Amino acid sequence: MATDRYGHFLYEGTAEGAACLDRAVESLLFFRPAVTPAVEGLLAADPASPLGQAFAAYLGVLGTEPTDAAAARRRFTAYASGLDRTALPPRERLHTTAAESLLAGDLLGAGSVLEQLTLAYPRDALALFVGHQLDFLTGDAVRLRDRVGGALSAWDPDDPHLGPLLGMYAFGLEEAGHYDRAEEVGRAAVERHPDDVWAIHAVTHEMRGRYTDGIAYFDMRTGDWSGDNFLAVHNWWHYALFALEAGDTETALRVYDATLHNETSAGLAMELLDAAALLWRFRLAGSDQTPRWEALADAWSARADPPFYAFNDVHAVMSYVGADRQAEAERLIADRRRWLEQTRAGVLTNDTMTAEIGLPVCRALLAHARGDHAAVVELLWPLRRRLHEFGGSHAQRDAVQKTLLESSLSAGRHDLARLLISERIGLRPDSPYNRLSQSRLTAALGEAAESAAVRSA
Repeated sequence: MATDRYGHFLYEGTAEGAACLDRAVESLLFFRPAVTPAVEGLLAADPASPLGQAFAAYLGVLGTEPTDAAAARRRFTAYASGLDRTALPPRERLHTTAAESLLAGDLLGAGSVLEQLTLAYPRDALALFVGHQLDFLTGDAVRLRDRVGGALSAWDPDDPHLGPLLGMYAFGLEEAGHYDRAEEVGRAAVERHPDDVWAIHAVTHEMRGRYTDGIAYFDMRTGDWSGDNFLAVHNWWHYALFALEAGDTETALRVYDATLHNETSAGLAMELLDAAALLWRFRLAGSDQTPRWEALADAWSARADPPFYAFNDVHAVMSYVGADRQAEAERLIADRRRWLEQTRAGVLTNDTMTAEIGLPVCRALLAHARGDHAAVVELLWPLRRRLHEFGGSHAQRDAVQKTLLESSLSAGRHDLARLLISERIGLRPDSPYNRLSQSRLTAALGEAAESAAVRSA
């Protein structure tokens, strides 16, 4: 039996396996690609390690790549077929239970098991990280905040892993609306580890429309966040959003071409959805990006994803719509409808996500492409406060919120547009997009009043 480097837990395996586990956890917390070979090294040293097997299962699902999840499911199933769960120590039993739930498609169930694990073992960094990411994938801002917040008091102030834990907590605080505290905690995390890309991500998330500050912060720390890590593309997406908000479309497109999607891109779902989310904002602004849309739609089409994560499906439909390939959008929607008819609705997390949020949003995007703005409003208005239920962050989901606002203006639903704009300005009064939307509404109301006066005369 060996302990991990920081005494967080006992590891019942070889010293070599324990060293690999140390490297794997360290790499995971800082989003380093070295996590994958470290986990493979752990399984090579200790093939029957419950922690190693669970760790591999977690990696297979968290990237939202269906092929990776299928491979992880096959490996874990082979391992678990002869496993006596009653003989496992409590921590390992909970990790294997969480892994099984996750591989079965029950993200909420896996998150709940990991919450039990954190209650008993609040310094289990693996459980905290995976649970945190599941809270993100399921859009649960309260758990995103409190899962980590509830464990913090059990951690020593000088623990080397407290920094990334603070970065996670900062992101949860931001998503739950505690903006000033989020920035404070996030900056403290970055001070501990300047290359903590999740903490840097949390600090920039907090900057509510402060696009100048956001760009300056990214520029000051470019070397810390833009290197070889799993979050580099996503942080470049945030950079592009700040540039777009500042009216610097040239920089936003330069970032898109250099980092978000080009001929060398790996075609990963999480990178493709960032690309779609940026181009969709250009589309809403009336900017023609047809060549970029066509390349992005090709990338989504080449994946031919089965039903796996509704959030990804929505961004695939964005890409098909942007490329004026409505038939492909319709085929994806029809495929998901058929799949729902064959599943036990509500049993798996993605069932509910797809049925209640994903498909209506996909249909709204298709209606937007056809200029049927009344249909967009009809579909999205009832969902505007439920969009978090299919995952992502406020910043990511804002593309859908903006679609509702734009269609409210285009459909002449000035009452809805007024309410939506008022909400946005209350949160981000300095946002150029929000101010422009207010000006457009004022002009539309003036035109409506003038038309009414002419008719009455």
